[in-house]
Formats: sequence, C-alpha cells, structure tokens
Amino acid sequence: MNRVTVSIGGRAFTLLAEGDAADTQRVAEYVDGKLTEVLSGGKLSLVDGCILSAMNITEELFREQESSENLRRQLKEYLEESTKLKLELSEAKREIFALKGKK
Repeated sequence: MNRVTVSIGGRAFTLLAEGDAADTQRVAEYVDGKLTEVLSGGKLSLVDGCILSAMNITEELFREQESSENLRRQLKEYLEESTKLKLELSEAKREIFALKGKK
C-alpha cells in the first residue's frame, strides 16, 4: 500500500492506495477540478458542492458505461457478421472448386 497525500477542495487528505500513487493523484485532481467547477457556479457549501460533484461524476460514469456497453454490443454484431461472411466465403470457394472440377 502506498500513502498518497492529495488536495481536494483546498483540504489535504492522506490516502492509502493499493495501486499506483500517480493514478490516485490523477483521480484526486479530477475530483478537485469537478468540485471547483461546481463551487464556482454559486454560493454552495463545501458539503453541497461535494454532493453535486459526486452526482456529476456518477452521471459521467453511467454515460460512459452505457457507451461502453453499446460498443460491446456493436462489436459482437460485427464479429457475428464476420463469422457469417467467412462461412459464406468458404461455401463460395467450395462451389467454385466443384465447378472447376466438372470442366
């Protein structure tokens, strides 16, 4: 475990990170940026800003998950189509060889 000190909302937090410290720092910077964005829009308390930031980040997550699932579905369809086309190609080659053999 790595100890990583990050700054979010002007406050320092020391976190225990299982992964790379740079990844934890990057996540903290993203959260801090989202919090700063929300707080710059009006007079919100830090707690309210954190809640709105969490909601915004979660909405982004859900959109990305949906997009990822759509891409997986599309890839699956392409793979199924590719398999179908390979079978059709093999059948066409067999027919061509059969026709050449009859000459």
